[in-house]
Amino acid sequence: MAKVHVSNVVVLSNPATFFEPFQFEITFECIEELKEDLEWKIIYVGSAESESYDQILDSVFVGPVPEGRHMFVFQADPPDISKIPIADAVGVTVVLLTCSYRGKEFVRVGYYVNNEYSDPEHRENPPTTPIFEKLVRNILATQPRVTRFKIEWDEEQTITKEVEMEDTGNGAMEEEFLVVEADAVEV
Repeated sequence: MAKVHVSNVVVLSNPATFFEPFQFEITFECIEELKEDLEWKIIYVGSAESESYDQILDSVFVGPVPEGRHMFVFQADPPDISKIPIADAVGVTVVLLTCSYRGKEFVRVGYYVNNEYSDPEHRENPPTTPIFEKLVRNILATQPRVTRFKIEWDEEQTITKEVEMEDTGNGAMEEEFLVVEADAVEV
């Protein structure tokens, strides 16, 4: 069972100009205190053709995280336009909000993003080279795509199991215990 549940994400400042920061108000619940910090990332997908155009806009460690409900605003600068292919600058792309524990991603919230010109003239006749100053970013906030991944939340747990009584050869019986190392996997 997962120890952290994202209960709500609010996209702030939407729509916005292309160069305004991304802002997300994140609410999550932790069912028990975590031993290590959570790592949150905002990733801008620069092109559907290759992950090499993805940009990590920001990452932040949140912790220590006690049991309970938590909320914070995560803000990141816009993507570096020099790393976005010209053909992919205008139109639909994706922004991802991810969370990891101990280096393992356990939830990803994806939003479609439409970058379009604010004036009708440029929408009907887009320039060959994008004019980023005239682009408006609209995040489809009402339809996020949430993906959850199984991860190990804690170190290996030691489980003690009684095996059986063993004859010692002198008429006495001794209890023998076997210690088994098992991976504790929760989602």
